[in-house]
Amino acid sequence: MCGIVGYIGDKQAQNILVDGLKRLEYRGYDSSGVAVLDNNQIEIAKKKGKIKDLEGVLVNNEINGTIGIGHTRWATHGEPSDRNAHPHFSMDEKIAIVHNGIIENYNELREELKSEGYKFNSDTDTEVIVHLVEKYYDGDLLKAVNRATKDLVGSYSIGAISSDEPDRLIAARYSSPLVIGIGEGENFIASDIPAVLEHTKNYYILEDHELAEITKNDIKIYNQDLEPVEREITHVTWDAKDAQKDGYPFFMLKEINEQPRALQDAIRGRIKENGDIKLDDVVITKEDLDKIDHIQIVACGTAYNAGLIGKKYIEKYARIPIEIETASEYRYKNPIVTENTLLIVLSQSGETADTLAAIDIAKKNGARVLAITNVIGSSIARQSNDVIYTNAGPEIAVASTKAYVTQVACMMLVALHLGRLKGLVSDEKLKKLTTELKQASDHIQKALDDSEELEEYVTANKDHEDLYLIGRGHDYNTAIEGSLKIKEISYVHSESFSAGELKHGPIALIEDGTIVLAVATQEDVLEKVMSNIEEVRTRGGKVFLVTQEKFKDRIADLDKMDKVFFLPDMDDDIAPLASVVYLQLFAYFLAVANGRNVDQPRNLAKAVTVE
Repeated sequence: MCGIVGYIGDKQAQNILVDGLKRLEYRGYDSSGVAVLDNNQIEIAKKKGKIKDLEGVLVNNEINGTIGIGHTRWATHGEPSDRNAHPHFSMDEKIAIVHNGIIENYNELREELKSEGYKFNSDTDTEVIVHLVEKYYDGDLLKAVNRATKDLVGSYSIGAISSDEPDRLIAARYSSPLVIGIGEGENFIASDIPAVLEHTKNYYILEDHELAEITKNDIKIYNQDLEPVEREITHVTWDAKDAQKDGYPFFMLKEINEQPRALQDAIRGRIKENGDIKLDDVVITKEDLDKIDHIQIVACGTAYNAGLIGKKYIEKYARIPIEIETASEYRYKNPIVTENTLLIVLSQSGETADTLAAIDIAKKNGARVLAITNVIGSSIARQSNDVIYTNAGPEIAVASTKAYVTQVACMMLVALHLGRLKGLVSDEKLKKLTTELKQASDHIQKALDDSEELEEYVTANKDHEDLYLIGRGHDYNTAIEGSLKIKEISYVHSESFSAGELKHGPIALIEDGTIVLAVATQEDVLEKVMSNIEEVRTRGGKVFLVTQEKFKDRIADLDKMDKVFFLPDMDDDIAPLASVVYLQLFAYFLAVANGRNVDQPRNLAKAVTVE
């Protein structure tokens, strides 16, 4: 969840490190720091707060040097403070490290190291690592880091430098992402590609239990036995401009507006002219599918909500029983997994710790794993049997938007592909749905075109302390995602309910003036949802409604709704791709109206790489 940047070359490291950390601010953090080797002495500057606070320290204490490491910390062990910020020093101040992840046995290691005379200056689990490296150091930093990692239980990505070895940077990784940027006369490490994308598009991706020895002209990768490892270069197709705001006040608004293009990128090349589905990295045959007796979908947060939509798609078009579970629960529930199980996992980052653990459980029990992720070469992609990349481009805002829409679209493709393999989806139905899927970008654009009108409504209602969202079928799942968006970026209390469940308890929450956001895009339950809306209105609730144009004549008392937005007519199964955009924008405008930092909501991080 934290951010790492490292540099070695001929340029001044400080500015490259700070700039890289700024590009990782979206990950969530509460302190930052840099360590730079200057004249055979490591200088560290670190500060609680935002990177601008660190820059304030560096204004009068600039550190010169061409090798260094930097870090943004999201507190786990030890409160946010200057002393707990990274990087951390060895006792002799000759070694400095930065670390992402959690060391689960740090208490035992800490007590053991204290008994050996090591003194601790922070409350972090990370500091045990630098003291272990110092303990094992005999002139070779690579060997010392490798030996130290063998004592660690938990997850880590590590960057280390030593004043005794001013010409190399050491990196190590286990269950926490780390990439090595390949330059000319300079090289980099980073926890995420955007940190150094301005400098290179070529990367090596470290695997678990691997280390790297990095100089300005060379990169060597080793396994735990310090045997050389060959690694292919990963080339990134998007550039630094894609990870910039382009005039938008927040990344989130930019990414909401990128959804028409992102959706097209997600389906491009995957729908043939005759409407058939082509998924290049999915090699499930009819024979494979015949052996699968059930599917499990596992994900976290927004990806889980996309999975809820996907569950309905697959059950409808492929008629395969499906269980869906949050990854944090799945790994501890002793799931029933066999060689006849297909596990589908969704993750924007491809590094979600709980989801990776779920994959491990499934594979140990012989299950096949299909991943839907945005990041090429991510851990989840590499550990899965089949992969579908969402092709959404970089998503910087903590609150996922285009990741959700592209995941839903990919789940639709999977459902239709499986349905075709089973002979359950006719040519006519396939052609209709794939044609409408291609047109969904236009429907999303209609929602974006309503932004100004939506902003006026939200701003006028920004002081409400409670918001409720309702829907049925797909619309209920859309409401769940909308409620999450409202909570995570505006901090306004919101809850989502199946509209049919209102009378079983939640309707007690409705009083005069309560705003209820209702989504009604599903024809087979339209009248039912309208009845539920009437239950809200008769108790004084104010209804914000999203529906389809074709239902206009079937909705009574439209003029009595507080606000209504109409989507163009579309197949009901396509509607979740567009209706959610109104809720994304509602959450965004509510957060802005209440003065929130939309891209960096409190206590949250983009990539959740710890449990």
